[in-house]
Amino acid sequence: MLSVLVGLGSGLAAVVLKKLIELIQHLLFGGNLAEVHWWLYIVLPGVGMLLSMLLVKYIVKDKIGHGVTKVLLAISKNESHIRPHNIWSSIAASSLTIGFGGSVGAEAPIVYTGAAIGSNVARAFGLSYKNITILLGCGAAGAVAGIFKAPMAGVLFTFEILLFNLSMSSILPLLLSSVTATMVSYFVLGDMVTFSNSVVQFSMRNIPYYIILGVFCGLISLYFLRTTLKAEDMLRKVKKPFTRWAICAASLGFLIFMFPPLFGEGYTSLTSMLNKNAMVALEQGFIASLISPDNEWAIVIFFAAVTLLKVLATAFTNAGGGVGGTFGPTLITGAFAGFVLARLVNILNLGAVPEENFVLVGMAGLMAGVMQAPLTAIFLIAEITGGYALLFPLIITSAISYATIRTTEQYSIYTKRIAASGEL
Repeated sequence: MLSVLVGLGSGLAAVVLKKLIELIQHLLFGGNLAEVHWWLYIVLPGVGMLLSMLLVKYIVKDKIGHGVTKVLLAISKNESHIRPHNIWSSIAASSLTIGFGGSVGAEAPIVYTGAAIGSNVARAFGLSYKNITILLGCGAAGAVAGIFKAPMAGVLFTFEILLFNLSMSSILPLLLSSVTATMVSYFVLGDMVTFSNSVVQFSMRNIPYYIILGVFCGLISLYFLRTTLKAEDMLRKVKKPFTRWAICAASLGFLIFMFPPLFGEGYTSLTSMLNKNAMVALEQGFIASLISPDNEWAIVIFFAAVTLLKVLATAFTNAGGGVGGTFGPTLITGAFAGFVLARLVNILNLGAVPEENFVLVGMAGLMAGVMQAPLTAIFLIAEITGGYALLFPLIITSAISYATIRTTEQYSIYTKRIAASGEL
């Protein structure tokens, strides 16, 4: 029963976070990000980072960034104890960061929130370390399930990333929590599947291109992981918080002004690509104004640049005081990578591949590489597309991406941070 209670709480938390982000964006932009004035791209993300930094510095008074890494440390170093304020603080800070246009994801903060709910419920009932850890995992699973409406992905995320030694007896509470959170999300947000109409029928003729996409995603994953950590290390050397904020806010504003798809979580651009309307991303921004809609090569180069720069935009947001995760940016970067490869294949007349499928499979490929969680990646994309029409290419690309990065990198982006700090 406690797993159901935790699932209810984490599902509600996921809904609250999504609604808060939507509310802030509606108040600032009228809910239409496509009509944001260029100067707002430069200013507002920095404002959100500043508000988040002030909230954390003067009210929360605790470090709450990198939520998934914090959960791993709580399990391994702190008997699965997470402070009660994490039930609300990550939601508040990340909604300000993302609502104002910070280039991070909401997924890691909600995982931290869900884990905090599970940990504190378990401690309130005086449970043992083992059961506290299981309920912590239930909260994390429910958070992922609730924000994506993807119960299996929630369970597998906990299994692959958080609780490596999970026993079969622990699967049932995770399932109950994930299903409960998903039901809450469906009840409040509606029963529409996120990308239900975005899949084109899979063709066996495209298997070679999905293999290439797997290798490509593996290489981009390695770049994403190492660039993230390198950029964070460099920015951390700026000791004064407000100086670091100013540097990061200016840098992020410049990147977004040049490449508007870097604004916010990135799901607006993702939806445009899935609707065969990628040109929406070229309607604003300085560089976009120089590109003709008929220049296919310029479009490919533009989106390739966005693919490589998303990681820097995310690093600037987090280092500058914002609170958000790399889970969402990983998915968005994978989507751009898939789009770039598919568009290249099509304009070179090497084949006729569906760009929508490559966008979705690219998301799984990068997630499998960066987070080293191929099963979570496969089932997440399957669930948010409403079925298993892409299961075969999802398995191919995710497995190859995972194998590619494992040849040179044994850690995920979460465990790499812990290893770098000497705590692994």
